[in-house]
Amino acid sequence: MNDTNASSSAAPEPTPSIYRRSPLMRLLRWTFSWRGVRWMLIALAWLLTLVVLFHAEENWRGRRAWNQTRRELEARGKQLDFKALIPKPVPDEQNFAATPFVQSWFSKRRGGTDSGWNDLYRRAEGMLANSGIRSSGKGVRGFTDLPAWKEAFAVAAAGSNAGKQKFQSDQLDRDTRAKAAPAVVEGLKTSEPILEELREASRKPSVFYPVRYDREDPWGILLPHLVEIKTAVSRLRLRACALLAAGRSDQALADLKLGVFLSDTLQSEPFLISYLVRIACLQIMIQPIWEGLAERRWSDGQLSELQALLHEHELLADTQPPLDTERAAALMTVDLIGKGKNYTDLVNGSPRRRPNPLFYLIPNGWLDLEKHNYCRLFELLQHGTLDLNTKHVSPAQIAANEREFERQTTGGALGRTANVFLHHQLIASLLLPALGKLTSKASTAQVACDQAALACALERFRLANQRFPENLNQLLPRFAVSLPNDCITGKPYIYQRISDEQFLLYSVGWNESDDGGKPGERLFDLSSADWVWESQ
Repeated sequence: MNDTNASSSAAPEPTPSIYRRSPLMRLLRWTFSWRGVRWMLIALAWLLTLVVLFHAEENWRGRRAWNQTRRELEARGKQLDFKALIPKPVPDEQNFAATPFVQSWFSKRRGGTDSGWNDLYRRAEGMLANSGIRSSGKGVRGFTDLPAWKEAFAVAAAGSNAGKQKFQSDQLDRDTRAKAAPAVVEGLKTSEPILEELREASRKPSVFYPVRYDREDPWGILLPHLVEIKTAVSRLRLRACALLAAGRSDQALADLKLGVFLSDTLQSEPFLISYLVRIACLQIMIQPIWEGLAERRWSDGQLSELQALLHEHELLADTQPPLDTERAAALMTVDLIGKGKNYTDLVNGSPRRRPNPLFYLIPNGWLDLEKHNYCRLFELLQHGTLDLNTKHVSPAQIAANEREFERQTTGGALGRTANVFLHHQLIASLLLPALGKLTSKASTAQVACDQAALACALERFRLANQRFPENLNQLLPRFAVSLPNDCITGKPYIYQRISDEQFLLYSVGWNESDDGGKPGERLFDLSSADWVWESQ
């Protein structure tokens, strides 16, 4: 009985506190116990082992893929080293770019702007509607609006502010333009000192612009001379057109040749943007050729000179060096990112001191795969698009390649963003789409040069025979050494003699369809219609 009483009188065991019963606290106690620490160390060791194995496998896979791609490209003679593509300097006594005005383009004071052109043209050009060229219809060339330029130069010379007024004239007949031409030539006299300095420098045999190629980031290389060259070419085009209208064709030819020379100073530069500016400037200088032909201003000797000048340009073949540079610059960019060096933010175009810290955690093999995929997709976009032997472009193949590129980089359910990361196509997806329009722009420039050369030969035939020929073969061999083919079809340009004084010359255009010489909405319309050179 005493035992029973003792048992019943004992105090009950206390209930554990919520603090001690908490799963979180039990986990923490286990974690910091020796047993927990031991298991955590084992797990960490396994994790590190997996990470090391993962990096080793990815590095091996990426290095293997890139080395194979690199060997294949080098076996085909492709240069992958950006620095090896940089042009070599030339002595100042042989260098066009050694002239003081050209050197000033690269000075810190001017910072690559056109501030050196303190002339009336600079003040007058903003007063012109339609860039001063009036087209008589869609998709065909029109005459320079010399009466409007005359008014704009007068306002600029008076120092008055024309406000939002845009000068434009509806009188572009031969006599009206001829009357306005002397005032335009006079207005351009403020540009003459610079143009004459460039003309004198053009007698030197070589060109090397003082570009800072030694920058570690290839996308940060400044090219201030590109806008300056286009600025000079625009003035030369206007003066050549005005001189032609004024009956001074010899001087117009000299300006035209200088404009073509300035365009071609970019030929030795390795950059794609330099190539694009070059062909844009060449097309600018075709305007006075067309105007001189339309108004019968050129002599036989001058036309022969223009033919020789135009035949020198193989613009489709000239796309290859800048394409090689684009590829080398992209590969160099991947290497810089991998090394943690300075680079340009490819998405926003802004400079950054070093890449995101996450770049240090990814395997080097992923960067090799970026290079491999960039080159693979680069080759995909170029495959079968241009045959340099036949000088034939295939717009259909270009479109097919672009669709396949889009399919490979867009991805399935994951979407484009996830796909380019998971399949190591980030650099390719950022940089390669910019190359899509290169071939079409090169084709339009080549067609423009070919048609201008043929038009010169046709005019020489007319001067000799008082009529245009029945077909282009009649130009051989007296008026043309050879006949260029339409780069779209690989066949001769389509020619129709309309009358003794008029003809129609055209390429089938980017749609690869003969639309009977019908022009499109624009001069070189990529959506429909033909690329037409019309005689007046």
